[in-house]
Amino acid sequence: MTSTPETPPPPPTGAPVGGPPPAETPPAAAPPAQPAAPVDPAAALAEQVATAAAPADPQTQNDRLRDGVNRCPKCGSTDIQLRPATGMLVCLFCRHEWSEATVEEAFGFGEGIRDLQGTIIASGASDIDAAAADILTLKCGGCGAEVVVNTLTELTARCHWCRHVLSINEQIPNGAVPDAVLPFHLTHAQAVERISAFAAKRRIFAHKRFKTEFVPQNVVGVYMPYMVVDANATSDVVGRGEILTRTYTRGTGDDKKTYYDADVYWTARRVEFAVDDLTVESSSDRANLDVNASTNNIINSILPFDTKSAVSWNASYLNGFTSEKRDQNVEAISPRVEDQLKSIARSQVEASVARYDRGVRWEQERLNLHGTRWVSMYLPVWLYSYYHTDGGKGMVHYIAVNARTGETMGSVPLAKGKLFLAAALLGTILESAVIAFLVAIA
Repeated sequence: MTSTPETPPPPPTGAPVGGPPPAETPPAAAPPAQPAAPVDPAAALAEQVATAAAPADPQTQNDRLRDGVNRCPKCGSTDIQLRPATGMLVCLFCRHEWSEATVEEAFGFGEGIRDLQGTIIASGASDIDAAAADILTLKCGGCGAEVVVNTLTELTARCHWCRHVLSINEQIPNGAVPDAVLPFHLTHAQAVERISAFAAKRRIFAHKRFKTEFVPQNVVGVYMPYMVVDANATSDVVGRGEILTRTYTRGTGDDKKTYYDADVYWTARRVEFAVDDLTVESSSDRANLDVNASTNNIINSILPFDTKSAVSWNASYLNGFTSEKRDQNVEAISPRVEDQLKSIARSQVEASVARYDRGVRWEQERLNLHGTRWVSMYLPVWLYSYYHTDGGKGMVHYIAVNARTGETMGSVPLAKGKLFLAAALLGTILESAVIAFLVAIA
């Protein structure tokens, strides 16, 4: 419903309005009144109910830290950092430890997924303003000095006058501040150990230059931007299922072929399902799966993260680590989420089509997305990178460690000559074994 501002009524005829009275003009004929458009009471009521029932987008702003100064709740110091072994924040002055509340406790995320309707976007996951500045100026709450922070590379800075640590806790519209953060759990030493072990298993075929230049101590702790999505959906799939009835062969020698007879059935399934904490990249660089340029797609292979342990945003969790800013909105990420939901739906109906022993080929899919909830989150990764050039072409190789579970995956540049030699040697051995077997049975 819209309203128009009230205007005062016109003065009565002949009343002074300021200045000489205007000359009289003959009255104009009043236009005929237009009949009011008919109103459908049922439609109006439905619109009012829908408007009243529409859930508000959650506001996850940590108002306690809005002034940019994160203080120890015990002594007031601003020298705070994460202790990975415990997942707690620790004051470097009085050694007091504490933690922010989990986002599920604070905002009820994870509840009511089967009742979701429409699109609910938490405040930290709202659309990015392309005009929003990346370089911000903070006013120190300790001495009043102004401190510049480049949000592309850091979200905390130390005042150069009073040494207070200032933090970006306000959800600025450039995508740098999410709704939640999942703290690091593995230490730097533990990450170095896992990366060294991963590379050692591939050392035989690794490129010589990589083996001499490999320095696992250069691993960097990075908070990667993700969207964590809850979904309430229904999916319909239609396809052809085959049941094997007979197997037989025809021909002889090299012309022998195997044939299958099967009964073919049209089959359809509908599944209603809810998805809790589907995790999707919200950085366009990480979502780029061009394997000719880099191997950053290995980050997906270290999923899942225990997102249920994510806590409300506090920039102090980022002290000592780097972070990557989100640059994609919900609209850009939605197609990937829908593809994953369709894949989940197909897996949900697998048990019900087990009788089709020759398999089912799904030819039509329809996803009805009743409701979604989007939460922006920083997830912790230990990342080692190595730039390798070969034949004038360059590629960045990554080894990534899930900083919560320790799951490790990556790639190393290979010595192609060793691979070809090993393949040729294996082929020779297999050929010799086959000949020896045939001679033995002859």
